Amino acid sequence: MEMLTIGAFAKASRLSPKALRLYDELELLRPARVDPETGYRYYAPEQLEQARLVAWLRRLGMPLAGIREVCALEPPAAAREIRAFWARTESETATRRDLAAFLVDHLSRTVPRNPGKPGTPGDPSEDTTMLELRYSALSDTGLVRPANQDTAYAGTRVLAVADGFGSGGAPASSAAVEALKFLDDEPLPAGGVLNLLEDAVQGATQAVQEVAGPTNEIGTTLTAMVWTGSQLALVHIGDSRAYLLRGGGLFRITHDHTMVQSMLDEGRLTPEEATAHPQRALLLKALTGGGSAPAPAPDVRLHDALAGDRYLLCSDGLSAVVPEATIRDTLAAASTPTEAAQALVGAANDSGGPDNVSCVVADLVNAESQ
Repeated sequence: MEMLTIGAFAKASRLSPKALRLYDELELLRPARVDPETGYRYYAPEQLEQARLVAWLRRLGMPLAGIREVCALEPPAAAREIRAFWARTESETATRRDLAAFLVDHLSRTVPRNPGKPGTPGDPSEDTTMLELRYSALSDTGLVRPANQDTAYAGTRVLAVADGFGSGGAPASSAAVEALKFLDDEPLPAGGVLNLLEDAVQGATQAVQEVAGPTNEIGTTLTAMVWTGSQLALVHIGDSRAYLLRGGGLFRITHDHTMVQSMLDEGRLTPEEATAHPQRALLLKALTGGGSAPAPAPDVRLHDALAGDRYLLCSDGLSAVVPEATIRDTLAAASTPTEAAQALVGAANDSGGPDNVSCVVADLVNAESQ
């Protein structure tokens, strides 16, 4: 049988030799023969069609496992699998489109205040609606772990979830949350709440370092929000999450500080591949011991509040096992924050409860209607 060199095969398939070597490493398209002495790759002419199919499927964004499955199918079955994949992709794209619309709306309304001119943003007459926070917090050990290392808290202003890890994970998560509780009673200056929150996080970092000692193998994530009376100030580090349910849509408003998320951001993984990645829980940022190194900076920002908003803070014991569509439906169906938190913890345990699970649910309501 006549073989083609990798250069000739690349030219015939209109793929680069680099791409062919990558497909070989990924076991998507193995050479028909490899010279044992030189390592040169040789391909059979009948592999050209498979090479083009692999390239097309990669351009579609299909994960590696899906490409292997499609390439092993007969053409009619392969066509059905591609059609099903694209339907899922369109559904996910619609969700991202809704998120983009939310962000555009959110950022468009974030404009400088003009306190002196009626009818302009910042006119005091616009801020006549008083909002209040209604909240509930619930933490559960789950069905597999011997102890609960999560901490969940909801107070008059402070909402927080921390997910501890290592031998001292439970006291680490508790120390981080305890360091924020004073904000429940602290006067919050309108223009300096983020500075105040950053100072509080420094206190949380020191508290965790005191608990963890010199090792960075003990620590915690921290996702918290502070209600100012008109906005919610967010602080986030790690892979616990914050979501916003607004107008029937669920929007994730935190970004995971994990290796897998960084690979997603760089385009090295697809969302499907990320869910099965062996290092999906590996954190790039957290509050830990080992005080000699500078503490990683958390994400800190303000979020505008609207009556009817429902916020969820949760540990990855929920987000890693319950699909976001189920989280959205559960949040939307519950009549109170307490009911929502109980239903979400129940959903995590119904999915096997492999980890501790913590939820804080908070509603923004019109105070005059209460």
